[in-house]
Amino acid sequence: MPSVGIPVATVVASTLLALLPVQQAQAAPALLSQGKPVTASSTEHYGTPAADAVDGNLGTRWSSGASDDQWLRVDLGAPVAVSQVVLRWESAYAKAYRIELSTDGTTWTTAYSTANGSGGTETLAVSGTARYVRMHGVTRATGYGYSLWEFQVYGEPGGTTPPPTGAVRVTGTQGAWQLTVGGQPYTVKGLTWGPSVADAPKYLPDVKSMGVNTIRTWGTDGSTKPLLDAAAAQGVKVVNGFWLQPGGGPGSGGCVDYVTDTAYKSTMLDEFAKWVEAYKSHPATLMWNVGNESVLGLQNCYSGTALENQRNAYTGFVNDVARKIHTIDPDHPVTSTDAWTGAWPYYKRNAPDLDLYSMNSYDNLCKVRQDWIDGAYTKPYLITETGPAGEWEVPNDVNGVPDEPTDQQKAAGYTAVWNCVTGHQGVALGATMFHYGTEHDFGGVWFNLLPDGLKRLSYYAVKKAYTGSVAGDNTPPVISGMTVSPATAAPAGREFTVRADIRDPDGDPITPRIFLSGNYANGDKRLVEARWRADGDGGFAVTAPEKLGVWKVYVQAEDGHGNAGIETRSVRVVAPPVAGTNLALDRPTTASSYQTGYGDCPCPPARATDGRADTRWASDWSDPQWLQVDLGAAKPIRTVQLVWDPAYARSYEVQVSDDGTTWRTVHTTTSGDGDVDTIALATTGRHVRLQLTARGTGWGYSLHEFGVYS
Repeated sequence: MPSVGIPVATVVASTLLALLPVQQAQAAPALLSQGKPVTASSTEHYGTPAADAVDGNLGTRWSSGASDDQWLRVDLGAPVAVSQVVLRWESAYAKAYRIELSTDGTTWTTAYSTANGSGGTETLAVSGTARYVRMHGVTRATGYGYSLWEFQVYGEPGGTTPPPTGAVRVTGTQGAWQLTVGGQPYTVKGLTWGPSVADAPKYLPDVKSMGVNTIRTWGTDGSTKPLLDAAAAQGVKVVNGFWLQPGGGPGSGGCVDYVTDTAYKSTMLDEFAKWVEAYKSHPATLMWNVGNESVLGLQNCYSGTALENQRNAYTGFVNDVARKIHTIDPDHPVTSTDAWTGAWPYYKRNAPDLDLYSMNSYDNLCKVRQDWIDGAYTKPYLITETGPAGEWEVPNDVNGVPDEPTDQQKAAGYTAVWNCVTGHQGVALGATMFHYGTEHDFGGVWFNLLPDGLKRLSYYAVKKAYTGSVAGDNTPPVISGMTVSPATAAPAGREFTVRADIRDPDGDPITPRIFLSGNYANGDKRLVEARWRADGDGGFAVTAPEKLGVWKVYVQAEDGHGNAGIETRSVRVVAPPVAGTNLALDRPTTASSYQTGYGDCPCPPARATDGRADTRWASDWSDPQWLQVDLGAAKPIRTVQLVWDPAYARSYEVQVSDDGTTWRTVHTTTSGDGDVDTIALATTGRHVRLQLTARGTGWGYSLHEFGVYS
């Protein structure tokens, strides 16, 4: 098994995608190309004919002449829905090539292209209707021609099934509802949409290959049409969202008074009506979704009786929007999303014109069914966000931050929630699971199916839920047993150890990468590549950030085929230890000023020399300021360590004195950055003073610790 010098896990990856049974599964795509007529632009010689690329024999191959711009074409016999192409290259592979589709053998469309072909076995998600499928080599990777052991095209046999069209209806009776499109049953197998509209043509074929028939958006406006067009080209429907304040649940901004603010409601009603008129006839439109988690989110704006009044007013306004949409577009349902089943009584009471309810629910999704039963609701529902447990649903780890589930747990979470959706037959009409996103940051790693464009175990779990199979797919490396040491006391700027067991189920070589996120330390959600080295003992020696606080450290294992396993743990970065005795500890400390109130203050000078990282001195918000400590007698000083709060000094001097009157400067800087400053000195003195001349923020100056070491 190829590895990177990392212990091999005992986890068997093949079990991950069969964690729970999947209901309402579709048939796996069929191999359509084997034994079909095939032609090529050239052959190297009589022993490597084009037909050998579709004979199912990995011991025979097609090879072209030794020049660029060559092609191999298979005739499937009739137009069919194509979903996947597998290229099994001999060593003479294409660096740049296109997969092209045609219904007549004359007019071709590009279903996939790359300038970074990797050779080996490449499994490509494509989507379209074609009788002819062509690999068009553009640039060779070697001095030979192009050579394929096998050229395999997968799809649905027996002709293509066009995407459903026509009016969308919620039909049926109590507990026996279904969604129909053009009179045909339609179960929403969806994902929430993350990439930019401009990237829709790039990613929607992959979305389609996952068995997805629906994507969800949160906002609809003039920028929506290209996304709808790209979705329609793939036969994918769209739940068109309309955003209302305060969207996104507790903590989200934008407080509106739904009782009195008639201007806001009138503006939103007119705005939504405009886009319903614009897109009501678009073939990608499935339904309209008004608001997102606002009933829950109103608790961020109001409380008590006012909150109750606002929730009633909000859901009444949602009903006004639904009624307005129905007058413009009677052919598409209207729903409204919240993140709390406690919102449903308000909709039941105030929004009778909604055709169905919608709910965002993650680890608690399987309880939604019982809440629906207990509430005696008379409308079906759609799950508009779901997935594995989120930050708000997991216990905290040793560093007091949410303990993120592993890749394996996340994959199992997607499988479990889909089974709960399909298990509430006749009521739950499907789901748009969260999230088809490519962001490679804190939230992206927690939920995205392909952060940075790399497919996770969760990607394949969703694909299996929607298609019934991932047979033939190259799947990601599996990481288990990740540990960080020391987890609670990694010295700033120095090394800590990360260990993880990594294996790849397909035997692919693994490339490890290490990232850090300061989400909990400084609010920066980005993933920044860390400095690290193999520690010679099967682990990684990672350099800790200079900024103190809790950081997330990520191991990302890539297989070279567009897949990645990612695991994460937290690490608390602390001030690096200093040799010698802290002469300033609990010594008399004075300052030019200190804050008597505000936040966690009072913050008197003595708190900078009390030896505690959770207390601080804070000055007034002005320049200059000073802080000084009396060591009691003249003593040799070898190190000064400054542990800054976010309110740090950009410019300051370290000064010493024997009498507290005459000072000499022993260190100066004008480029302080707020990280821990550990300053080597060779001096003596009884008094040590920080002369602070320029703040690094709009606040004052603040130090958790002012250490002076012999």
